[in-house]
Amino acid sequence: MSVAKAYRTNLADVPLAQGLKKDDGWIDMQVQFLIDEKTAGAETSVVGWTVLKPGAAHERHLHRNCDEFFIVIKGSGHLYVEDREEAAKEGDVVYSPRGCPHGFKNTSDEDVVLVWGWNGSGSLEASGYEVVADGA
Repeated sequence: MSVAKAYRTNLADVPLAQGLKKDDGWIDMQVQFLIDEKTAGAETSVVGWTVLKPGAAHERHLHRNCDEFFIVIKGSGHLYVEDREEAAKEGDVVYSPRGCPHGFKNTSDEDVVLVWGWNGSGSLEASGYEVVADGA
């Protein structure tokens, strides 16, 4: 039996994720996958950092195979939770169990910074990610 090794990185060393498309709900987002299966061998966890410029959004979506949390580190905007929209601000902590629609839009004139994570999946591909139509 092999022993897993600890992993450490720094935001400055992690490239922005490539290939995140507007058609898939990623609207002008700067996303970094800090810890995942590819970088750290984390088969059931992902930790990320996202910056949303004013007007940027992660449209309403869900994950079939993992739970998600995020923390609003900086800024404010609107949080999509299930079929409603709520104001969100710095310090808010949100948990969305697998299958629960959620998202975020920066409605302010300042950057929003989110720290987020998935439990149950080590990659976007394995998360069961899908965009949810408005009102669904």
